[in-house]
Amino acid sequence: MAYEKETLVIDSPGIKEAILDQFKSVVGEDNMMLDEERRYDYSHDKTEDYSFMPDVVLKPANTDEVSELLKICNHYKLPTTPRGAGTGLSGGAIPVKKGVVISMERFNKILDIDELNLQATVEPGVITEVFQNAVKEKGLFYPPDPASGGSCFLGGNLANNSGGPKAVKYGVTRDYVLNMQVVLPTGEIIWTAANVLKNSTGYNLTQLMCGSEGTLGIITKIVFKLRGYPKKNVLMMIPFSTNEEACKAIAAIYVDGITPSGMEFFEKEAAAKTFEYCEKVLNSPVTTKLVEGMNAYLLCELDGNDEEVLMRDAERVMGVVEKFESGEILFAETAAQKAELWKIRKNISPAVNWYTLTKSDDVVVPRANLPKLINGIKEIGKRYNFNTVCFGHLGDGNLHVNILKENLDEEYWNTKVNEGIGEIFKLTVSLGGTLSGEHGIGIAKRPYMALALSEINLNLMRGIKKVFDPNGILNPGKIF
Repeated sequence: MAYEKETLVIDSPGIKEAILDQFKSVVGEDNMMLDEERRYDYSHDKTEDYSFMPDVVLKPANTDEVSELLKICNHYKLPTTPRGAGTGLSGGAIPVKKGVVISMERFNKILDIDELNLQATVEPGVITEVFQNAVKEKGLFYPPDPASGGSCFLGGNLANNSGGPKAVKYGVTRDYVLNMQVVLPTGEIIWTAANVLKNSTGYNLTQLMCGSEGTLGIITKIVFKLRGYPKKNVLMMIPFSTNEEACKAIAAIYVDGITPSGMEFFEKEAAAKTFEYCEKVLNSPVTTKLVEGMNAYLLCELDGNDEEVLMRDAERVMGVVEKFESGEILFAETAAQKAELWKIRKNISPAVNWYTLTKSDDVVVPRANLPKLINGIKEIGKRYNFNTVCFGHLGDGNLHVNILKENLDEEYWNTKVNEGIGEIFKLTVSLGGTLSGEHGIGIAKRPYMALALSEINLNLMRGIKKVFDPNGILNPGKIF
C-alpha cells in the first residue's frame, strides 16, 4: 500500500516557515490559524473523545485557493484533512496524522436555485437546514434530513452519503446529486458529470465521490436536484410493548403497501434521557407523555398533497399496528405537536451524549431482520457488561446504537467494549447487513472493514484511492 507511506508533518522550523509563508500567500494571515486554542476546535468532531491536533488550519474562500493549497500540500506530502461542520460520528474529519486541516466553512453560499429545472447550485459549507428552508420558500423540497441538519454542512452530508428520516421514502444524499466541482489532491479541478437527469457517459464519478469521506478530493460546488414540496403531512407516535414488536410492525406496514415519509424508532430509555436533556439543557420541556407499560415507540409520518389519501393511509397504518402489542396512538393534530415529536427524535443523540460518553454506531440490515438485530445487540451488551440505547431510521433498516460508558473504567471501555462492538458488527453482517448506513467508516469503524468486505473489494478501493491521490495526502488514516 504505497499510498500509506510515511508523510512529512510540519515540524522542522525551516520547512515550517517556508510552507506557512506559501499558505499565507494563498489565504491570507487572517485565514491561517496557528494558535493552539483555535487549532483545538479542529482536532475533534462528535466522535467519542478523540482529539488529534493539526499543525495548521486553513480557511480558503474559493476553488482556486483550495487548488493552490492542495498543490502545496501534495508537493511537500503533507497530511491534509478536509473539514465541514465537525458534526460527524465516525472520526472522518479528525486530523489523525496531524498536518493541515482545510476548513470549508467560508464556502457558505447558495449560488443559484433554478426553479424551472428543479436544480440548485450550492457551496459545501451551506448548512443543510438553511438550504432546505431556502428552497422551501420557492415551493421546492430537498429531502435528505440528518438529525444534525441545523448545524451540519452539505459537503459533509455528501462525504458520508447522509440520509435521515425522509430517506425511507425519498432516498439519501447521493440520490439528489447531479454534478459537483472537485479539487483533486494534486490540485487539478474537475466537474464530475453534467447538470442533467440522465447520464451514461463513462464511469459515474459523481456517485464515487458520495460517501468517499473526503479521501478522493475536496468538493467546492454541488448541483442538487429538487422536488416539489409536499403540502400535507400526518404524524403519529405509536407505542409498543417491546422493541421486537415495533420492528415487526414496521415490516408489516410496508407489506401492506404503505410508504411512509418517515418511520423512526426509539426506545423508552432514549425518550426518557431526551426529556431530561430538553428540560435541563435546552430549557424547553417536553409536554408529550409516554404510555405506561410501553417500551418502544415509532414515529410514523405520511406526506403528500391530498389530505383524504393521507387520512386513509393513516387508518391503514393503525389497522396494521393493532395486530401487534401496541398501545394508544398519539395523533399529532397541530404543527406544535408535530414539532415536539420531531424534537424528541432529533435530540436523542445529543441527549445520550450529554448523559455519558458513548460509542455510536449506525448499522443497517434488511427490515425483516431488525428484530433479530436488536435482540442480538441487547444480548451482546449483557455479555460484555455495557448498556445500549437504540434508535434510528428503521423504515430503511438503519439502526443507531449508542453504547454507554457510564461507570465502565477506561481500560475496559477501550478493550472489552471494542470486542463487543466487533460482535455487533459480526451479527449485523450475518443478518445481511453492513457497518454503516450514513455515519461512514472514518477511524471508528476502520478496524472492522474486513468483516463486511473481502480483501478483493478493499484492494479495489485502495487502487481507486491511489489513482486519485498518488501521494496519499488527503484524509489519511480513514476507511482502510
